[in-house]
Amino acid sequence: MTMVAILTGAGISTDSGIPDYRGPDGEWTRDPEAEKVVTYAYYMADPEIRRRAWRMRLDGPVGRAEPNVAHRAIAAFEKRGNPVRVITQNVDGLHQLAGVSERKVLELHGSARSVVCTRCRVRSPMDEALDRVRAGEDDPACRDCGGILKSATVLFGQRLDPVVLGQAMSIAKGTEVFLAVGSSLQVQPAASLAKIAAEHGARLVIVNAQPTAYDEIADEVVREPIGTALPALLDRLL
Repeated sequence: MTMVAILTGAGISTDSGIPDYRGPDGEWTRDPEAEKVVTYAYYMADPEIRRRAWRMRLDGPVGRAEPNVAHRAIAAFEKRGNPVRVITQNVDGLHQLAGVSERKVLELHGSARSVVCTRCRVRSPMDEALDRVRAGEDDPACRDCGGILKSATVLFGQRLDPVVLGQAMSIAKGTEVFLAVGSSLQVQPAASLAKIAAEHGARLVIVNAQPTAYDEIADEVVREPIGTALPALLDRLL
């Protein structure tokens, strides 16, 4: 059976109501200041940035989002017994909610469904922290040590988990087909995985609405909507 690796970016989750960041209607395109909320230095230094971040999490779409047809197509592909690994830049957890095995998903940028203390590193569910915000705490601190809490995601200015990144690189080097789906392929080192896969002999297919810097080395570039293009592509791989 053909080993398939799928790198997914924000574009795969837009049909679930989660906006992308850098597209024409992206969150940061419309509001460049919003990028400060996900920048570690700003987040740690400015209580108002943190308060804004908690308000955004409270009202944000991630908590109520459901997997869409593209997420479910990947889960169905795995359930048919196909060797597949999902490397995602997303923090929404929708691949797992769709039914993809937890051990088959690598979350390069962490998960927005948990929070972590920046001092003692204790993790807890995001829902618990949001309940505290609803109860009136506009910048809840760690209950264990009083440290600053943040979502368990990799903010700008933070390094990716070297273990997770190493696993992703190994997958890219060993896969036979590499699909880059809904990613602008601008954020490094995640974007370089497409190039690594191609250099190691994988068939590279890019499914994205906008051009990427790696289109010229791809074996196939698909501009159709992900909700129709990805299920058809996976059926073809069968």
